[in-house]
Amino acid sequence: MKYMFIILLLLFTCRLSVAQVTDDNWTVFRGKSDLSGSTRAELPDSPVLLWKVTSDVRTKSSPVISDGIVYFGNDKGTLYAVSSEGKVKWKFETGSPIEAPPLVFGDKVFAGSSDGVLRAVNKLTGKLEWSYYTENQIVGSANVWISGKQAGIIFGSYDYYLHCADPASGKPLWRLETMNYVNGTPSVSNNKIIFGGCDGIIRVADPRTGTERDNYEIGVYIAASPAVVNEKAYFGDYDGTFYCVNMQEGRIDWMIKPGETSGAILGIPAVISNSVVIGNEDKYLYCYNATDGRSVWKYRTNGRITGSAVVTPTKVLFGSMDGNIYILGLANGKKQWGFNAGAPISSSPAVSQGRFYFLTEDGRLLAFGVK
Repeated sequence: MKYMFIILLLLFTCRLSVAQVTDDNWTVFRGKSDLSGSTRAELPDSPVLLWKVTSDVRTKSSPVISDGIVYFGNDKGTLYAVSSEGKVKWKFETGSPIEAPPLVFGDKVFAGSSDGVLRAVNKLTGKLEWSYYTENQIVGSANVWISGKQAGIIFGSYDYYLHCADPASGKPLWRLETMNYVNGTPSVSNNKIIFGGCDGIIRVADPRTGTERDNYEIGVYIAASPAVVNEKAYFGDYDGTFYCVNMQEGRIDWMIKPGETSGAILGIPAVISNSVVIGNEDKYLYCYNATDGRSVWKYRTNGRITGSAVVTPTKVLFGSMDGNIYILGLANGKKQWGFNAGAPISSSPAVSQGRFYFLTEDGRLLAFGVK
C-alpha cells in the first residue's frame, strides 16, 4: 500500500508540473507546456485537405485546439474560433497584429499582440474577460504553469520582462527582468520556467515567485524557445548553433556549430524518445541523436524553415517557406507525403484526433485528415 501511494503521488506531481494534452486538445503552443512538440498519436498515412478557412489577411501565428475548436490570430488583429467542420464560430478584434499563437486554459483563450497587451477571451463566446498591459509588443505565445489550485499565465514581452498573470483576473503575479527582448515562448517543465531571449541567456525561474534560479550564457540572440525533456533543454540561436543544456548537471552536454551555409534557428525543436528535430533558415530539417548530438539525417526543402515540426513515434510533420507541407519518416528522414499549400508556411502545426492544422502566410487555415 505504501508503494502504491508513492507511485500515485509521483504521477499526480508530474501531472501538476506540465500541462498535458489529450487526443482532443492541443491547447498549448507545441502541444505541451514543455514545448516538446510531440504526440503519441499517429498521423494518417495519406491525409487529404478536408477544408480551409480564409481570413484574407497575412498571418505568422500558429493554431491551437480545444474541444475540437481551432483558435488562431492574424496580422489584422483578429482572433478566430473555428469549428471542426470549418465554420467560424466567433471573431474577436484586438486592433493590433497577433503574431503570438494563442493559449487555451480553462474557459479562456489568451492572445498577445503587437500593442503589448495580453487579452483573455471567453473561449465559448469570444467576449473579452480581461486585458494585461506590458510596455512593448508580445510576439511569443503564453504558457501556463499549474500546481494544485495555483496557476499562472506566463509570457514574454519586448519590454525586457517575463510576466506572470493570474488566469482568472489578469492581475500581475510577478515580473522577471532580463536585458533584452523576450521573443519566444517560455517552457514549463518539472516546476521550472525555462526561457531565452535576445540577451543571449537561457534563464531558469521559479514559477511561484519569478525568482531566477539559474542561467546559461550563450552570448547570441535566442529568437525561439527551448524544448525541455528529462531535465535537458534543446534550443538554437540566431547564428545557427544548436545546444543541449543539461539542467540537472548545470552544463552544456553538446552543441552543434553552424556550417558555412547555416542560417538562424527560429523554430523550437521537436523531441521524442532519443530523437530531436529542428529546422534551419538554410532550408534543411535536421534530426539529431538527443543523447550525444550525433547527426541522424537531414532533409532539404526549397525554402527557409522558420516554424517548428511535430513528431510522432514514426513521423515528422512540418512546413516550409517554399509553400509545402511535409511528412517524413522519423527513422530515416525519407519523404512520405507532401502538399503544396500555395503560400509560404511559417506556422507550426496543431495535431488532434487524427487531424492536423496549418496556417499559411496569406491567411488560410488548412485542415488535413482522412475523409
